[in-house]
Order: sequence, then structure tokens, then C-alpha cells
Amino acid sequence: MDKTKFIMGPDSNLEASLIRAYLDTNYEVGMSGAGGEGVEDSFVLNVGSACANLLTLHKRHGIDCSAYITPCNPLGIALSDSENEIRLNTLRTQLQKRSLRWLEGVGEHPDGQWPGEPSFLILGLSLESAKLLATEQEQNAFVWVAKDGIPKLVLLR
Repeated sequence: MDKTKFIMGPDSNLEASLIRAYLDTNYEVGMSGAGGEGVEDSFVLNVGSACANLLTLHKRHGIDCSAYITPCNPLGIALSDSENEIRLNTLRTQLQKRSLRWLEGVGEHPDGQWPGEPSFLILGLSLESAKLLATEQEQNAFVWVAKDGIPKLVLLR
């Protein structure tokens, strides 16, 4: 499958190998978080592949979109575990204050050469709101899923 047709956003100045890594990453979604009621198992989002579990979750919550965003390692610069933990806690607090529902997860590339990044699947977050949030978190990209249940990579840089 040519995953490049599932890329959204402006022409990017990111290296092609980095974009390919984002496309190939497994975006794992777990059961913990504010909004995980009724999630029976964890599941994985892959860019370009519809996710039945996510569609079920959307239906259960009466929503038609979600965004998968990490606050870790801004602009692809590796931070220490403690620095990333601070960023995670800050974003978690922001999500709570905005009364958003989310599930926690980890984005991991199959080759394991880059540590998995703790992330949030934020339920019902519109594309425009997701772009703003991911930009605030200084990210190069994020994953967004519309009502079709197919994850797309949204490039910000």
C-alpha cells in the first residue's frame, strides 16, 4: 500500500526518511485515560488502515474524529525521560481543563531504533483544533482520524 496518499498538510521540509518513519509507526492505544470507558482491549492505529476498534469507540462516544498527539521530543529532539514526563503531565492537565476525553498510548516504530513516545488519542478533536494543539506541543506531525476510521498523517512542518 502506498501510504503517501494518507498524508495531509503543506509541502514539508522534513526528511523523507522521517516522514516514512511516521508512516510506518504503530500508534498503540491503551485502556487508561479520561474517556476509556467501555474500551475492552488496546488497539493499534496504522496510517492508511481503517481501525474497526476506533470506529466502535467513536460510535460509543457519539463522535466522528480523533487525534493522536504526543508532547514528547519536540521537533524530533530527544529529551530526557523526566523532561518528557513533565510535558506529558502538562498536556494531560490541559486536556482535563478543556474537558476533553482521551486514551493514553505509545507510538513505536517497528524497528525499535527510537524509543516509544507516550501519546494521547484525543476523542472528538477536530482537525483544526488538533493542528493547533500539536503545534503548541512543537510537533512535526500527528495522526488524525475522520469518520472513515482511516488514520492520516498530518504534517505541520
